[in-house]
Amino acid sequence: MCAPHVMGLVEQALSRRELFRMALGAAAVATAVGKAQAQVQGKAFSNVADLTHVVSPDFPVFPGAAQMKMDLLVTVKNNGFYKNTLTLDEHTGTHMDAPAHFVEGAPTAETLPASRLIAPLVVLNIKAKADANPDAEVTPDDILAWERANGRIPAGAFVAMYSGWDARVGDPKAFVNLDSANVQHYPGFNPAAAELLVKERDIVGIGVDTLSLDFGASKDFKTHVTVLGAGKYGLENLAGLAGVPPSGAMVVVGGPKHKNASGGPARVLALW
Repeated sequence: MCAPHVMGLVEQALSRRELFRMALGAAAVATAVGKAQAQVQGKAFSNVADLTHVVSPDFPVFPGAAQMKMDLLVTVKNNGFYKNTLTLDEHTGTHMDAPAHFVEGAPTAETLPASRLIAPLVVLNIKAKADANPDAEVTPDDILAWERANGRIPAGAFVAMYSGWDARVGDPKAFVNLDSANVQHYPGFNPAAAELLVKERDIVGIGVDTLSLDFGASKDFKTHVTVLGAGKYGLENLAGLAGVPPSGAMVVVGGPKHKNASGGPARVLALW
């Protein structure tokens, strides 16, 4: 509470006009700040999609790979803090394939420049083909059809295949999809499409919502060799691409950074 003589001094120091001018100035500043914040938010993004599966010991893995193990180490109740011990193949869950995964002496994951982990995101939707044929592949025609609808693939882009296969992840048998001869059947990139992307377009890498950049029945892994051999990286077992626009989004890849990494689990986000 202010004493009357204090208020009198304030009134003497500031006329009503000055007080009004100050009030208008404060309001103008608040409005300007609000507009600036809105503009910054608009220039950043308004949508975020997590393209990463939750990984667990039940997550499907490439045949022959060891399943992830998760052992409780300590608990808050007994030890004052909680943590687990994890044992897993580098290529478990949503993960990165570094160039070194298939090419001797090529860059390992931790050496990839951070600037290549943020890129324009291209989503190639082949779900209709994959629904009809589990051996469906992204072909050069799929890439050219995307460009007719959306314009040329942007420089420095990351190109992802959406086949809808991620919906099977809760059923490891259906996700790996082995036939009676133990051959896998699921979609991937055809080597010709991979060659087009690395030789005729400027990309940082490619990704799939399946276990492999190559389609499941591949015997030579030529798509891996083509993409990783060109110094690009791959992302496998992506999730949630159904909700991402075919163009206009950015991808942010939280890639692995352990020493001599052939790859490793990654947290992948789409922003638009």
